[in-house]
Amino acid sequence: MRSLLPSDSGFAMHDSPWPFVPARVSIDLSHAEGRTLYLRNGGSILDASGGAIVSNVGHGRKEVADACAAAMVSMSYAVPPFSTPERLRLVERLRRAWLPPHLTRVWLASGGSEAGDAAIKLAIQHFQAKGETRRVKIIGREISYHGTTALTLAVGGHVARKAGFESVMPHVLHVPTPYALRSPLGRNHPDFDIAAAKALEETILREGPETIAAFVGEPLNGSSGGAIEPGPRYWPMVQEICRRHGILIVSDEVMVGYGRTGKRFAAEHYGLEPDIMFAGKGLAGGYAPIVGVFATDAVVAPLAAKGEALMFYTYGAHPGACAAADKVLEIMEREDLVARSATKGDALGARLEAALGQHPNVAEIRGRGLLRAIEIVKDRETLERFPVETGMTGRVVAAGLKEGVFFYSGGTGEIRDIVCVGPAFTVEDGELDRIAETLRVAVDKAVASAKG
Repeated sequence: MRSLLPSDSGFAMHDSPWPFVPARVSIDLSHAEGRTLYLRNGGSILDASGGAIVSNVGHGRKEVADACAAAMVSMSYAVPPFSTPERLRLVERLRRAWLPPHLTRVWLASGGSEAGDAAIKLAIQHFQAKGETRRVKIIGREISYHGTTALTLAVGGHVARKAGFESVMPHVLHVPTPYALRSPLGRNHPDFDIAAAKALEETILREGPETIAAFVGEPLNGSSGGAIEPGPRYWPMVQEICRRHGILIVSDEVMVGYGRTGKRFAAEHYGLEPDIMFAGKGLAGGYAPIVGVFATDAVVAPLAAKGEALMFYTYGAHPGACAAADKVLEIMEREDLVARSATKGDALGARLEAALGQHPNVAEIRGRGLLRAIEIVKDRETLERFPVETGMTGRVVAAGLKEGVFFYSGGTGEIRDIVCVGPAFTVEDGELDRIAETLRVAVDKAVASAKG
């Protein structure tokens, strides 16, 4: 991960035992409460991004810690296939109150990269078990990010994070991400979503449908593209194309799931019913490492018929993590936080529009619920970007930190100068005011420093 501050920030190299690669600045935290991070030196930072778009119920919920502690006192560890009270309670809650009804099978990992890797391998394993052994190809999208394993890096389109690892990644097909602002048909062309869906089918037909196992995508882009909306016709068309050709749809909701976009899962905005879904950051809201892979009975049936299993990871479905996730979901239900994400998200969007909607260096403000992003440009009319060496995103994040607010970097390397906002769902109106105003100040200072 790059430093929060650009290379010309003037900060001396901080040579401490952490992080692994010494950074130019140290964010030395002592504790956190609600939406505020407290520094060891006595300062504080308003966490406008929930860390890495993770926190949803806020910091310091003692009942979550208590549930986790009780589970670990009862049982420190059990291999993932075994049933435990914590695992069964979480699975029951997920199936009863959260998952789309067609996703009945639950498998748990401890990180998004693990879950993405497993979900993609499950799609291939499904066809192998069915005897359709030629279906081994995966289609990803050009603007995307699905994790840091060799397989998930390959499926993703995060150019910066793939750099140097190309020789060890499997070959994966990629198709355009619907991106209205920079559509090949022209800026905000009304058929940008149709064009992207057609490009998928063209790739399928060129490669041979009988060789394709799955298409992988986020319903709404997370930080890789900065909350890029797909358009209303994209997912219905993609779903029809994949169903017609017998291809599984794998939906990545690691960042956009569990209420982040104002619905339980972002797929609900677009009528998408994936065959496999993996979703995690909001599952335990940062209190424990846990991510779910969810699938239909039809996906799992061929494996069951052959006596095969989806191989587990050692710390998948850890009892303490399951207990934390169950309690976080209970809090979200009790406090109606998915609905609050929608209403506070609308309020955040309005404030960002008021603060930056006419800014000469902001090309677009986009997103749903409490996942919002801005795209910064050198010229708003032509969409010319700042030179890559400017490091505009880093400048904005650094300027925000100096004002006491943390924003999250977005982009893929090729898609750049993206800043994301994603506070906890418990965020208050006064904090939304500060987030929007600070982001405006941070953009102004970043642009001025780049020109100076």
